[in-house]
Amino acid sequence: MPGCPALSPRLTRVTPPTSRRGGDGRLTAALDPLDQGPHDACGVFGVWAPGEEVSKLTYFGLYALQHRGQESAGIAVSNGRQILVYKDMGLVSQVFDDSTLESLKGHLAIGHARYSTTGASTWQNAQPTFRPTDDGSIALGHNGNLINTHELRQMVSELPGPTGELDLHGRGIQETTNDTSLVTALLAHHPDTTLEQRALEVLPLLRGAFSFVWMNEHTLYAARDPQGIRPLVLGRLDRGWVVASEDSALATVGASVVREVEPGELLAIDENGLRSHRYAEAQPKGCVFEYVYLARPDATIAGRSVHQARVEMGRQLAREFPVDADLVMPVPESGTPAAAGYAEESGIPFGQGFVKNAYVGRTFIQPSQTLRQLGIRLKLNALEHMVRGKRLVVVDDSIVRGNTQRAQIRMLREAGAAEVHVRISSPPVKWPCFYGIDFATRAELIANGLDVDEIAASVGADSLGYISLEGMIAATGQAPSNLCLACFTGEYPLPLPDESLLGKHLLEVSLTTTATGRALPVLNNP
Repeated sequence: MPGCPALSPRLTRVTPPTSRRGGDGRLTAALDPLDQGPHDACGVFGVWAPGEEVSKLTYFGLYALQHRGQESAGIAVSNGRQILVYKDMGLVSQVFDDSTLESLKGHLAIGHARYSTTGASTWQNAQPTFRPTDDGSIALGHNGNLINTHELRQMVSELPGPTGELDLHGRGIQETTNDTSLVTALLAHHPDTTLEQRALEVLPLLRGAFSFVWMNEHTLYAARDPQGIRPLVLGRLDRGWVVASEDSALATVGASVVREVEPGELLAIDENGLRSHRYAEAQPKGCVFEYVYLARPDATIAGRSVHQARVEMGRQLAREFPVDADLVMPVPESGTPAAAGYAEESGIPFGQGFVKNAYVGRTFIQPSQTLRQLGIRLKLNALEHMVRGKRLVVVDDSIVRGNTQRAQIRMLREAGAAEVHVRISSPPVKWPCFYGIDFATRAELIANGLDVDEIAASVGADSLGYISLEGMIAATGQAPSNLCLACFTGEYPLPLPDESLLGKHLLEVSLTTTATGRALPVLNNP
């Protein structure tokens, strides 16, 4: 293109078809779009498989992990000479099409589906992140959230100048503002050692939750934080290896499960096979909310079926909070396994009291305040013939602000429900998460200001029961000491820095250009 500088032989731009409109990274599926529940962690996927269509394997792997992040999606592919990165805002199916995937040829790929926990939901912050240097490029995807971002920012600012980095002559592209980019910059600086050895130096410096997949032109890497807060699984293909956030993604692409990546473990996969390094002692603190809500029901975490755990939570709820009722019904889809367990244990019939619009998930049209006040029902509608005149047990996974439950209960009463008894398969959420789940602020969490009876009155329920902490833990099949329970107890497994050094938009507020060196645009659609 006239006037554009030549790129390195390793670098090629990928531009999407201009006729196709992508997503905007904004969810409007809730009854009240301003009342967001707990947002999922991100999903990561990586594959090393010479001779396979790795971009399509990654696409389908991300499709299986879409529930973990719906704001943006991206794939990086290497053919051994160069890395191509393509990313955009929106769902996986909005970002990629056949022509794009056909252009991403290679033997090695990583992918990422994002929900933002550090850094705004913008194209610049979509992943995989990318960093080119003279001796090889790096693309990286991250599931989790780091709590020492301020320290990492300082480390990056103290790195030598951009010697060894390739100048891509970016066209004024805005700088990234997420913790993942800082890690990528630290890994990219390895002038006197290999990337593998550099990773063994950098990973012990990170604090917080991270399940990483990253790559250079020849090797796939994966690493998990010493606490193992977020899941990461290793799988085997006939002609290669796969890593993914959940084993459900392995099943989608036809890979067999080998094992979980251990907390504190680094994996490297290339033509010489698989290598494992222990960079830190394992101190397991898996996120209990993966069992409650985040993971797909068909996932297995730490040897425990997520679906079975949720069904058992429902059984325990029935034991702890029985009630005379005519129908047990879930809030779909996350409440369905627990509702089935409640019905089994109580002997009360199970049925669907809500119908869910299967096509709601994302729209460019933001409902007006008037429409919200009129009770716009984008996501759920009550099945009147199922609920009229009946005493209902409504099972859901959690209550955050309470606005959504209030709207649901009002809807059921308008449909003729005689009584509405709410049962929640997790204890009251009272504390924010700093490890990769974006809850409301502590002041906004309804359980902080009200007791259970007051919450029931606030949402309009005839009764309300939360599963006990002990009952939830028992359902997971894990030892309490191996779980992170911070959102319920306020006891964080990793000491938190000062409040001023935490927050989703920390880097937008305080990060300057000099703090991160040069801004490097990645190879994707502008």
